[in-house]
Amino acid sequence: MNAPNKPIVLIVDEAPETLIAMNGLLQDHYEIKLANTGRQALHVAQQIPRPDLILLDVALPELDGYGVCHQLKASPDTAGIPVIFLLESGQTAGEQRGFCEGAADIIHKPVVAEALLARVATHLQLRQARKLLQHQANLVEHLVLERTREQRELLDAAMWALASLAESREYDTLNHLHRVQHYVVALASQLQNNRRFEVELSDANIALLFKAAPLHDIGKVRIPDAILLKPGRLTDEEFAIMKQHTVVGRDLVVSIEEKLGYSTTLLRFAREITYSHQEKYDGSGYPQGLVGDEIPVSARLMAVADVYDALISKRVYKPAFTHETAMELIRQGSGEHFDPDVVDAMLMVEEQFMDIAARYSDAVHSPAALAAELPE
Repeated sequence: MNAPNKPIVLIVDEAPETLIAMNGLLQDHYEIKLANTGRQALHVAQQIPRPDLILLDVALPELDGYGVCHQLKASPDTAGIPVIFLLESGQTAGEQRGFCEGAADIIHKPVVAEALLARVATHLQLRQARKLLQHQANLVEHLVLERTREQRELLDAAMWALASLAESREYDTLNHLHRVQHYVVALASQLQNNRRFEVELSDANIALLFKAAPLHDIGKVRIPDAILLKPGRLTDEEFAIMKQHTVVGRDLVVSIEEKLGYSTTLLRFAREITYSHQEKYDGSGYPQGLVGDEIPVSARLMAVADVYDALISKRVYKPAFTHETAMELIRQGSGEHFDPDVVDAMLMVEEQFMDIAARYSDAVHSPAALAAELPE
């Protein structure tokens, strides 16, 4: 049975007398393994537990020490094991080659006992120190990832709470938020290979769009109920107030960025979506009247997702349209209200839109429906 606290030293030399002599010098301090050929050394080095250090004679038959060291360093399992070459004195070229092959040190023959003990102890201490540093680095990385995960989850929860605050004033459920974020992801995924969108729509950015999408109407927290919930057509004055929800939403996100002292891609998407999702491709939208590619990609995606969901949903001012009617109305708005490529993407993922609408249906997830499912 291996001594748990004893480092393992593999000695490799063709001469039995050398193996015996070096084993005698080291066996009181270390667990010793022996090999007299290069092939045998590679076999022993692969066994678990692996050596902590290898003393390797250069002049081995068939596969010499240089070849052994080269193969050890080429394998991820053994690359980290320090190798000390045993080399006849005066072989300068051999020393250079040894270090080129990855040797940690050179000990000249005939071996001086004190030099051998000192070199072996030094390199084992260095190896232990490297292991400790790697362990500490892994621990720090784990702690950073854990803290980052906690902060990310906290931010996600805070953003969802903000979005829910605005949405709950207008709708009975929060399913509109769930639907639009899934619509946006479906559109973004379809457009990933489109040259106009491929830079912005990486996998990482699509995941962030999913989180930012529910904030599109956060600015409605500042819109009076008399206007927000009005069943009839808004007057020009009322509509002017309603349009301010885009500015209010942007300002809320900007205030977060200013408080932090920096922005992130997630906050940028949230700012773009809240401020520009009511822009129209032909420049007739608000609040800035942006045209075409002046409108951020995130807002162009949200425009289609939000309008589709508004069309198929019942509101205080209108009944719900069928899926087919909603798709046709959006198709007719291609190039005017909507980016044509985003509309084409919607038509390609039509079945996904239908599935999302069904999965997060207000009828299925309404308070009344949920209450009806409770046992009496």
